Amino acid sequence: MYRDVAAVAKSYYRLSLFLPALRLAYLYSFLYGRMTVNGIGLHCGRVDSHLTSGVLIWAVIMSDYLDTRRRGFDVRAVRYEDLVTRPLDMCRVVLDYCRLPASLTQLAVRAFDVDSQRSSVLAKSVMGRFKEPQLTSHKKTRLNGLLMKYGMPLIGEPGIIEGTLSPSE
Repeated sequence: MYRDVAAVAKSYYRLSLFLPALRLAYLYSFLYGRMTVNGIGLHCGRVDSHLTSGVLIWAVIMSDYLDTRRRGFDVRAVRYEDLVTRPLDMCRVVLDYCRLPASLTQLAVRAFDVDSQRSSVLAKSVMGRFKEPQLTSHKKTRLNGLLMKYGMPLIGEPGIIEGTLSPSE
C-alpha cells in the first residue's frame, strides 16, 4: 500500500517528533551534508527538511516495488487514497486479487473504523495534535525536482504507480 507523496512527507515529519532515531538522522544529514540511501543509490544534497526525508523514503520504497515488478514478480500496489474514498470497491478488488472470499468485504470495510495505532504514541488522536509542516511553493519545486530526478510522480499529480489495483479491474 502506498500513499500520496506529500501526505507521506508530512506524516514522516510528525512521526519524527516521536521517534528519536528519525530526528537524529535528520539532524545528522542536515548538519553534515549528504544523505545516501543504498539500494537504488539515491543521493541528494543537504536534507533541509523532514519533507525531503519523507520524499526520499517514499521514492526508495516505490523504486523497490517497481524493481520487484520489473524482475517478474506479480506484486500489485494499493493506493491508500483509493481505499479511503472507495472502501467497499477497493476491498472487493483486494480480496479478489488475493483469492479470498467476497463475503469478507464488509468485515474488511469495518476495519477502517478502527485506528490500528490506537494504543500507541502513533495514534491518530496523538499525531493529529501536531501541525503539519507547510508545503510552500519553493519546497514543492525542490521536492518535485528530486522526484523528477528519480522518475517518480510529482507532487500535485495523481501519482498512480504502475501495477496499482483499481476498482475498474
